[in-house]
Amino acid sequence: MRVGLVTFECKNRNVSFNMSQIERAMRESQGKVDLLCFGEAYLQGFDSLCWDYAIDKEMALEMKSETVCQLCKWSKEYGVALLTGYIEKEKECLYSSCIVIEDGEILHNYRRITKGWKEYWKTDGHYQEGNKTEDFIFRNHQIRLALCGDMWDCPERFKTKHLLIWPVYVNFAVEEWERAEMASYARQAALATEHVLMVNPIDYEPQNHGGAFYFFNGTILDRLPFDQEGILIVDIDDAV
Repeated sequence: MRVGLVTFECKNRNVSFNMSQIERAMRESQGKVDLLCFGEAYLQGFDSLCWDYAIDKEMALEMKSETVCQLCKWSKEYGVALLTGYIEKEKECLYSSCIVIEDGEILHNYRRITKGWKEYWKTDGHYQEGNKTEDFIFRNHQIRLALCGDMWDCPERFKTKHLLIWPVYVNFAVEEWERAEMASYARQAALATEHVLMVNPIDYEPQNHGGAFYFFNGTILDRLPFDQEGILIVDIDDAV
């Protein structure tokens, strides 16, 4: 199974641009990968919310929305499965979620279980977290998802014998990443499982340097440079 970790730029509150980036990645990786992965809240941009529910509910997307339906169509058209973070709306609630789409269908939808995605001192009961952590099956592989701070607040909830995919939004300075944070994230990943794929988008408002990483047993096996759009393709062994 070949997984592509995408570090293309995303723009806050610009779903049209972010969708064009997703289609670009699918087009460029057609026939090269089985699954493409994007960072936390990539569809709308991590800083797309203002914590006024009347406004934020219009930015959020339901799973049955036209946008998600278009992603389903692209997955079938390009023959590439897709995993992306997004701000989800279900009824009156908003979540930081991650959706997995394969062959035109929604395969899995994970809701972040920790509150660090929101300015919780400003939000009301409309802004929610999920409560489930579980593996899903893709191409005969079991995969578990965690979103950003999930792996820092409760790594024990993500323990698995299989692959963990970890979309994040983390805007450390490059110097911080190089000095300490890359090694710190690698060690944290090892608390859950041996093989972890982490993907972080590029963003300019505020500055986020992106980055994609393949961690194995707390070490960095492969990565993309910061501040460089690209797709890191990782071959996952059948034993994972």
